[in-house]
Amino acid sequence: MSFSDGHKFSGESIAHIARIIDSIHLGIWEYNTDTRQVKWSPGFYTALGYKPGEIECSYNYFFEHLLYYHDKQAFLASTHHTRLGNSPVVHIRLLTKQNGYQWFESTTQKHDTADGPLIYGVLSNINALKVSETKVAEKELKCAEIGRIAKIGSWEIDAATMALRFSKETYNIFELDAQPPITVPEAISFFEPQYRQVLTAAIENAIKYSKPYDIEVLFKTARNNVIWVRCKGVPVLDDYGNCIILRGIFQDIDSIKKKGITLQSSLNLLDDQNKRLQNFAYIVSHNLRSHAGNLKFMVNLFEESHLQDDRTEIFSHIKTISESLSATMGHLDEIVKIQSEISKGRKVIDFETIYNNVESVLHTNIANAGAQINIDFAGCPQIDYIPAYLESIFQNLLTNAIKYKHPDRNPVININTHKIGHEVYLVFEDNGIGIDLKRYGDELFGMYKTFHHNQDAKGIGLFITRNQVEALGGSIQVDSAVNVGTKFTIKLV
Repeated sequence: MSFSDGHKFSGESIAHIARIIDSIHLGIWEYNTDTRQVKWSPGFYTALGYKPGEIECSYNYFFEHLLYYHDKQAFLASTHHTRLGNSPVVHIRLLTKQNGYQWFESTTQKHDTADGPLIYGVLSNINALKVSETKVAEKELKCAEIGRIAKIGSWEIDAATMALRFSKETYNIFELDAQPPITVPEAISFFEPQYRQVLTAAIENAIKYSKPYDIEVLFKTARNNVIWVRCKGVPVLDDYGNCIILRGIFQDIDSIKKKGITLQSSLNLLDDQNKRLQNFAYIVSHNLRSHAGNLKFMVNLFEESHLQDDRTEIFSHIKTISESLSATMGHLDEIVKIQSEISKGRKVIDFETIYNNVESVLHTNIANAGAQINIDFAGCPQIDYIPAYLESIFQNLLTNAIKYKHPDRNPVININTHKIGHEVYLVFEDNGIGIDLKRYGDELFGMYKTFHHNQDAKGIGLFITRNQVEALGGSIQVDSAVNVGTKFTIKLV
């Protein structure tokens, strides 16, 4: 190829270049803005799938039949620029002969000649690139939407520089609207203190020893919302097995985690209740068999005895066994009623009304013990509860406080209610003889378990109270010290 003046192509070279352009399907067009005359190169036709002369070469035909209507404004803007020599680029769709509308890149340049101002343009088919870009954009949009729905974001740490990059969804989970640059230590500071060292060690081991990790930790957002999140990191290794990048996901699992914790708590409670009810069934069965056996034995003795004094004594034993059997059946009935009462539903009741009912029933016991009872229901005057349950809870705990009073002082019983969030608490506190929780703590709510030498102790009240409380989703906690007193804190709902 020869050059003239060191930088200009000869006429032959220009013709050869034009043939090369045509062969690679680059379309060249020319438009005279004064005469509206249009010229298309052979490559222009080829790029659209036509042969020269097969379609009309005109301004109107191009705009009315080839150019996609939605792209007309953008194409006109690129051709009607005011500055000479500038080369605006625009992406437009043109109708091809075989493949419908396809994407083309149009580069234009304006030039003044003796025949008037001319606009030159070059068209190149970019349809494959444009389709790929569209598919990538669709996938990115879909991934972003999936991430938003699943509350999953991505992150990346450069092992060499420890530079940290977040995806948009990760910033959203952090509740950082401005999306500022953030360092690894700054990111770790968002986690609750007990988990910071865990996460730091996981990152260090992943980078140093190429160990992936997947942990669930508590996290405090920029708006002070404490949530459960899942942090997963996977090392990207070089040819020598060294971590060069640590990539991972960051997911808000708060609702899932809390449901799981609640479910596990319910399962644990159900398992505990089942164990206690199995124990109850065993005890009742044992007692019934024992009573039945004793009763049968005494009846046989009664029938075999002929002396009136012996028969009178045997009959008194039969009466005692019968009363004990009746008491056992009553206890069984109390436990069965716990489940049957649930179906009757709850209703809004006043704590003071329930207390007054119980106080009137136990008035003689209270007076004989010289008990001072202080009540304060201002913290939560009412509750949506089963009245029979609440009355039974008051009666059992108040009876216990009087029954196990300290011999050297009159009983002082404080009863109050309060709320924490949506949870309602009932507190009974006395100054009685107390319970050795280290010794008896595990047996405290067991059936027929007694811890003092009180003749009235039956070991059934606390068993029933706990089952009533837990049947409605509550819990009961005991704090006690021997010769100091006992405090029952009951979360009712």
